[in-house]
Amino acid sequence: MEYNFLKIEQPQGGVTVMTISAPKSLNALNSTILKEIDTFISGLDASTRVLIITGDGEKSFVAGADISEMAHLDEPQGTEFGRLGAQVFRKIETLPIPVIAAVNGFALGGGCELAMACDIRICSSNAKFGQPEVGLGIIPGFSGTYRLPKLIGQGYAKEMIYTGKVIRSDEALRIGLVNAVYEQPELMGKAIEMAQMMLKCAPVAITLAKQSINEGYDLDADGAIGLENKLFGKCFSTCDQKEGMDAFLNKRKAEFKGE
Repeated sequence: MEYNFLKIEQPQGGVTVMTISAPKSLNALNSTILKEIDTFISGLDASTRVLIITGDGEKSFVAGADISEMAHLDEPQGTEFGRLGAQVFRKIETLPIPVIAAVNGFALGGGCELAMACDIRICSSNAKFGQPEVGLGIIPGFSGTYRLPKLIGQGYAKEMIYTGKVIRSDEALRIGLVNAVYEQPELMGKAIEMAQMMLKCAPVAITLAKQSINEGYDLDADGAIGLENKLFGKCFSTCDQKEGMDAFLNKRKAEFKGE
């Protein structure tokens, strides 16, 4: 399918890179771009085992939501715009495959929220993160008030949201918002390198691990442990488990089929 604002590449079998490309607006998200992302995510098939999301250029991952579109919205329209972004990001969060955000510059507002919907965030040294919405008279609308406290704790999250301050890559690493920081030329190579490590592992096990983490996070201890136990047991119904353990015992490389 042809997209106006997305570039889709498959640099290696099993890895797909989705690049948001609206360079004139620093890749800001409008409703058209959000709908294109939604269409792309909905159409992913089993050939993609790891998804990498990044932004076009070296200045910006996603600079935020499109203020020129939001400026004239009334309450029902604002609610619907927020719902669209939140639903698309939730769809990314609940994909059964790992999603890596390669943050190459500004990740502000909706850009920070998009990165947080991914499983893992790595960034370039020039990256900057923030939820500056209060300076525009609004609050984060694409689930930022939900995900940011979970990632970095309520104290840091409230400070970032209440002040609208923008933080640099080193601060993002210190507070746990990103996993690693690289120089700009290294970023995509490191993202693909991480994806390659995931490709060597059992696809079904990764899917079940993601389910256990995501669904267990909001449960109490007994509920989360019970969920893990159920999904752990489910692994033993898979061909991948048989292959992985047989390969280990016979000192050979496992050949997983995702079954």
